[in-house]
Order: sequence, then structure tokens, then C-alpha cells
Amino acid sequence: MRITAQPAFVLHSRPWRETSLLVEVLTADYGRMGLVARGVTVPKNHVLRAALQPLQAIRVDAVQQGELARLVSAEAVDAAPRLLGEAMLAAFYINELALRLVPRDDPQGDLFGTYARTRERLRMGEPLAWTLRRYERDLLDALGVGFAFDMDGEGSPIDPAARYRIDPEQGPQRLVTDRGAGDRAQAATGRALLQLGADTMPSREDLASLRRVLRGVIAHHVGPRGLASWEMLASLPRVPRSA
Repeated sequence: MRITAQPAFVLHSRPWRETSLLVEVLTADYGRMGLVARGVTVPKNHVLRAALQPLQAIRVDAVQQGELARLVSAEAVDAAPRLLGEAMLAAFYINELALRLVPRDDPQGDLFGTYARTRERLRMGEPLAWTLRRYERDLLDALGVGFAFDMDGEGSPIDPAARYRIDPEQGPQRLVTDRGAGDRAQAATGRALLQLGADTMPSREDLASLRRVLRGVIAHHVGPRGLASWEMLASLPRVPRSA
């Protein structure tokens, strides 16, 4: 199958053999794809290699050949966001989530738009914790494993004054009032869930509670191996944990 002028974002690239790269991209029409970029590391192909860096928006010509496609050409369509520090770690995280959770060759049109919006929020320097919570919410929705944030798993409206954990299969589950302080600390406020569902940025405290419960959901789907970005965050104690 020939793929022509396909919009895509580069998620990851790594060396392959002597002069080539294996590149993972998220495309508009074909979902996540693996590409073999042959001869791209030789000096005369430096422009092509620059276009295959993570976060870069490109147009791709390729030929699908089994599990991997052969890259014919790739052209950068804009300048990738120039990120430093926590923002760079956030970009690594959104790419890693796509690599771990999005199956290859499964069209994900909604996810392509989600990724584009998140990339632009990183470029514009919007609050990182809120940018990542929105990405997690929309990624789960695009993959068909999301849930409503205005109703709990039993079908009852979310109470803004209550606290909830999130079951990865059933959605929000209200905590009973006699649960210990440790359970409450690991739960999100109902107010935070409602604001996430309404796409309204919560307070810093409520954002932190969303991070805790959504991390549990993400961990369920990525499996026991976890994420390298979580390990990196744990090794950098000065990075705000809410991000």
C-alpha cells in the first residue's frame, strides 16, 4: 500500500543498522505506524534526519510492507516546539503513552487531534499539570477505555463534595465516609472530576488529586513494566509531583 502526503507527528526514532532509523509516527489516517528510514544518517540526508525528531510535524510518503512501512520521504511542516526542563519531560511522557497504549495500524483520528492540541499547549507554555490531565483524559477516550466524569460507575451524579477513586473498568467509585485518611488522600475530589469533564482547570490541590487517580488508570493499561517517564520523574525530586 502506498501512503502519500500523510500528516503525521514523530513519536520516537532510534538507530537501526549502520545508517538507518526506526521511526514511530502518529498519522492522521492510519494511526500509529512504524517506519524504516534507510540511509537517513548519512551526511547528505541531514535535512531528512532533522525532520524525524520527536514532536516534529511532518508529511510522509511511505510504502506499507508488512508490520513496518518503508519511508520514501518526509517533510517538516513546521518547527517542533523548543522545550526545556519539565516541559521536555512532559513531551517525553505524552509520546511514551502513545507508544505504549496505541496499537499500530489502527486509525485514531480523534487521537491525532488530541496530540496536535497537546503539542500546541506545550509550545505555548500552558500549565503542564492541566495539559497532561487533558491529554490522559482524551487519550483514554480515543482508545475506547475512557469514562464520564459527571457520573459514577453506578450511574449516580458525581457529588462535588465527595471523594472518588477511579476503577479502570468501572469509572469513578465514591469512597464511603469511614474510609481511612490514606484512602482519601489517594482519591480525587468530585469537584475535580466534574471540572475535568467540563474542561475547566481545577485548583492546584484538585489537579494533584486528578494526577493520582488517573495515574492508577494509566498504570492498569500499560501493565507492570510501568513508564520510563515515571522513573525519570521519580529521580528528579525538584519537579512538581502534580505534573
